[in-house]
Amino acid sequence: MDAQLSLPRYPLLVLLCAVAALPGTRSPVAAAVRSCADTRQVYAEKGYSTGIAPLTQISGEHLRLCPQDYTCCSSQMEETLALQSERDFLKAVEDNSQFLLTTFTQRHRRFDEFFRELIDLSEKSMNQMFTKTYGRLFTQNAHVFQELFVELRRYYSGGSVSLMEVLSDFWSRLVERVFSLVNPQYQFSEDYLECVSKHAEQLQPFGDVPRKMRVQVSRAFIAARALSQGLATGRDIVNKATKLSADSECVRGLMRQWYCPLCRGAPSLRPCHPLCLNVMKGCLANQADLDTEWNNFVDALYQVSEKLEGPFNMELAADSISVKVSEAIMHMQENSVAISTKVFQGCGNPRPTSGRSKRSPKDPGGNRRPFRTYSPEEKPTTAAGTNLDRLVTELKERLRPMRGFWVSLPHTVCSDGSMAADVTNEDHCWNGQTRGRYLPDVTGDGLVSQINNPEVEVDIAKPDVRTRQLIMELRVATNKLRHAQSGQDMDFMDSEEGSGSGGGDHGERYNDDWPGYGPYAPPHNNPPRNPASNPAKPPRVRERNGSKWNRNNGRTRSAGGQLALSLFPLLSLPVVVTLAPMWR
Repeated sequence: MDAQLSLPRYPLLVLLCAVAALPGTRSPVAAAVRSCADTRQVYAEKGYSTGIAPLTQISGEHLRLCPQDYTCCSSQMEETLALQSERDFLKAVEDNSQFLLTTFTQRHRRFDEFFRELIDLSEKSMNQMFTKTYGRLFTQNAHVFQELFVELRRYYSGGSVSLMEVLSDFWSRLVERVFSLVNPQYQFSEDYLECVSKHAEQLQPFGDVPRKMRVQVSRAFIAARALSQGLATGRDIVNKATKLSADSECVRGLMRQWYCPLCRGAPSLRPCHPLCLNVMKGCLANQADLDTEWNNFVDALYQVSEKLEGPFNMELAADSISVKVSEAIMHMQENSVAISTKVFQGCGNPRPTSGRSKRSPKDPGGNRRPFRTYSPEEKPTTAAGTNLDRLVTELKERLRPMRGFWVSLPHTVCSDGSMAADVTNEDHCWNGQTRGRYLPDVTGDGLVSQINNPEVEVDIAKPDVRTRQLIMELRVATNKLRHAQSGQDMDFMDSEEGSGSGGGDHGERYNDDWPGYGPYAPPHNNPPRNPASNPAKPPRVRERNGSKWNRNNGRTRSAGGQLALSLFPLLSLPVVVTLAPMWR
């Protein structure tokens, strides 16, 4: 009896369950749960028309990328969202690499501006001091120094200029000028002066100053140019590496992790963190292969920048040139008798100057003007309002976090809360099919590791050509930077090998070369070795036949000889004022 009385309580419930089980029918409860209102709202917020968006979930047999379950996406919506996922991916890569691009672009501009301005200020300082001190003595011979600065700028700008030859030519021209000045009682033909300059390596008329200047200035310029070019290379590499396109397999993975939850009516559901990592590692497999060479490149930039603020300091080199050139000329004046005697023995006796009495320059000691130097507090800055120490410190701070950038990029993207769920949210995230834990392992980094990637199918047998090219560019740039760390210019190593500018010249580090950097001084019992001699460009004019040096030695000017007489500009030498009337 009780059973019969209880039957009327349940017929309606049983009927509703039976109806709901029939194909094509929905219960009011099911219909409410499967509303597409949230999906339509998010879709509209992205700027798309909701005219093609279902009001409630429909069967998903038409889907190609998302699970073919009940869905809020039409075929057109799926295609549109797949394209959107690719745009989101490219923007994420661009946004997360922006600090690299900004750093390289801005640092290159600031260093380049700074180095160029150092050269400009050096030339300006030299012109002002020399004009004030020597008047016509300088202005009539200014082209000798102007040519030097022109070539130095061309070298720094990346021109096909041998720094060693530039410096050597400067000293060769200068020795001819000064030799004429200290021997005003004689006439010297062009051939005779050529003989003097050819054998200056043996004469050493400027003492050891040209060698010291060569060491300091060549290393500073080589490092400055290498750093500037390296920063430009870094900028270009980042530009190329981030201008990528997602292939169809990558887009499939991106769509499945980011927008398939939207199609399921759960737009707030984020992909599980491991799922995101697998998709990103598959899409960025080629970029991860840059990692080793990229780290080497960043390390080399860091080390060159350290050299520039230490033993290869461009500011110190620039500041010291005027003083050293002045010392060189004073050395030749003070030893003019001994030098001239050797020249006369080797090149022959010159003709006396007609109508002028034989005399030699007065002792310049009492007329020497002090050279203006700056204390660290007074040191002028460039238009950028900075100095080298500050620039290098800022650069090193920005280089440190760049190591490992390409392999960490997937982690960086997936750590964004808008891109993936937090690592602690393992059970309430989108696993590629539904809400729940993501079970597959996270794959390794790089192209080869993607063979087992469960989310993105990658053809590991086809390395990306552009990535291979970027790797080669990084290797070349790193090689140049590493050579610059030891004072070598890779572009001219064939012609200048053994010239004393390379990394093997560890004996050519002197306390007086590097003020304030005592650790770079060699032991006193290790004297510097003489630079080796290499054939260089041919002499400007034919050698004098019959001269003692030509008969006995028969040597043309060598790169080694050039180096012994080479150095940089930036002069404001207090040469003896009494020479002013004779320098013409």
